[in-house]
Amino acid sequence: MAATKTIVLITGANSGIGFELAAQLTARGSYHVLMGVRSMQKGKAALAQLQSRNLPGTPELLHLDVTDDETIHRAAETVDKAHGKLDILINNAAIVSAAPTLRGKLQKEFDTNATGPAVVTESFAPLLRKSTGSPRIINISSGAGSIARRLDPSSVLYKVPGLQYRVSKAALNMITACQWVEYGPAVKVFAYDPGFTQSNLSERNTAENGAKPADEAVRPLIDVLEGKRDDEVEELRQTLDYMVPDDNQCMISLGKNCLASLSIAQYSHGIHLLPMHRKLLTSVIGRNVSIPISRT
Repeated sequence: MAATKTIVLITGANSGIGFELAAQLTARGSYHVLMGVRSMQKGKAALAQLQSRNLPGTPELLHLDVTDDETIHRAAETVDKAHGKLDILINNAAIVSAAPTLRGKLQKEFDTNATGPAVVTESFAPLLRKSTGSPRIINISSGAGSIARRLDPSSVLYKVPGLQYRVSKAALNMITACQWVEYGPAVKVFAYDPGFTQSNLSERNTAENGAKPADEAVRPLIDVLEGKRDDEVEELRQTLDYMVPDDNQCMISLGKNCLASLSIAQYSHGIHLLPMHRKLLTSVIGRNVSIPISRT
């Protein structure tokens, strides 16, 4: 049955955005969802919850610890033997570390939030290339990784703490750029900012603190996954192309929830960087300049 469905792997799929995405895709019926989980105990509970809903799609548990190369390679072998391909990879797993030192926090968060997606993608890239559809890599990033927003006193993220989380997401954005160069155009590569979302990522991610429900963050992500926002990439590319002058550099600032506001958003690499909502695209070019974008 899975052979006729689009095969999607979601890391960190037992809770938060990952679980909600797995649930919404399973509800559509046309997806076989591989739920990548570090803890099999938590994963089994999440899988049982999905199965109890009698949804038309087919969820499957996959042991995948993004910080453990052995489990990553075993997971890739398992998917290869069972399905022979992968259509979509969602690098969603992320943590906020409680390590007692800054060095410890940086090491742990980099390992999960940046190194993990890079290694997982490398291991599953051969299976993505075997897809007969429109293979995609979608990295779940964060506006917290924006250098421009960190330096902007008017930004809601200006005083948000968490150096280690910020830099790990900034690193993920560069990883996204490198993946676009390596795997594109055959495999489409995106970075997606879901915004401040309710999850167990940290004690701050609650409704009381203004975090949006996970289902609200996931709906636009599914549009990216299904190719419904591919035209926005071209629209953004054309806008940037118009603004890059003959002297080969242009300083621009992009709008809220648009990952192209990050310092690594280089148009020369054609990276697919999308805001959460289409309406934001019409106002992405701001009056305050902050980020160099070069054309090669």
